[in-house]
Amino acid sequence: MIDVGDKPVSKRRAVAVAHVTLGDEVRDRIVAGSLPKGDVLAVARVAGIMAAKRTPDIVPLCHPLPLTRVDVTPVVVEDGVTITAAAETTAQTGVEMEALTAVLAAALTVYDMTKGLDPAITIDHACLLEKDGGKSGHWRRPE
Repeated sequence: MIDVGDKPVSKRRAVAVAHVTLGDEVRDRIVAGSLPKGDVLAVARVAGIMAAKRTPDIVPLCHPLPLTRVDVTPVVVEDGVTITAAAETTAQTGVEMEALTAVLAAALTVYDMTKGLDPAITIDHACLLEKDGGKSGHWRRPE
């Protein structure tokens, strides 16, 4: 791990996104709430929050951070589910990894809960959208 001991504590925020591409039938069943494993969106949301809190256990050199907020929002869209996660802390290093871990764990949960119905599911476009705080200030992914 890198030494962040001399860095000032500041409020930090990161937002990430991932997309799960699904067939029409699976998407429609998510909307109808008729999947064998239950409410995919609710379970994915909880999985993302839990994963963000455990990021240092998953990513070897990631600092453990006192998260002050994690919000995971899965939304059904035309071709699947788009998941957005925001993570916040007041610490000496950023929360990008927590936001990314949250969206990817939520995406994996959608995959796990629907894979029996559609073997062609993909997880796509996972990326950091925005971060704020610390020395580098605000950054936003260009359109």
